[in-house]
Amino acid sequence: MPDIKRTAEATWIGNLTGGRGMVSTESGTLSKVEYTFKTRFGDQRGTNLEELLAAAHAGCFSMAFAHTLSEKGHEPERITTKATCLLAETNNGFNIAKIHLEVRGKAGEIDEATFKEIAEEAHMSCPVSNLLRYGLTIEMNVSLE
Repeated sequence: MPDIKRTAEATWIGNLTGGRGMVSTESGTLSKVEYTFKTRFGDQRGTNLEELLAAAHAGCFSMAFAHTLSEKGHEPERITTKATCLLAETNNGFNIAKIHLEVRGKAGEIDEATFKEIAEEAHMSCPVSNLLRYGLTIEMNVSLE
């Protein structure tokens, strides 16, 4: 299978606390969805970057777990993963400190110990888990308009 590229774009207008950003995805699922300082660091309703990361992790892990269960002969009926992304203030500013996955599911006649064992195996094969666990190379091109 060839490599797969997916893109997203964000634009920020103004200063940090008074400005606003818009994020869009190549697929059009998100199209100029606004985010602000208050949606990210406060309690104003609207999207923020951490929930988008959490959504990517929850979705990816659910798929990886379903696949691993199937490979082990346990056909999944349903996998639900809730990811909680913690943005914490440190001496170096804000950092994503951790993501907690809360996983529930049903897969035929599997016992809980086996279910948990296979979840750990899936965690090691989940691309987003691996990204967050090991990091990745970030390349950047910068130009002045």
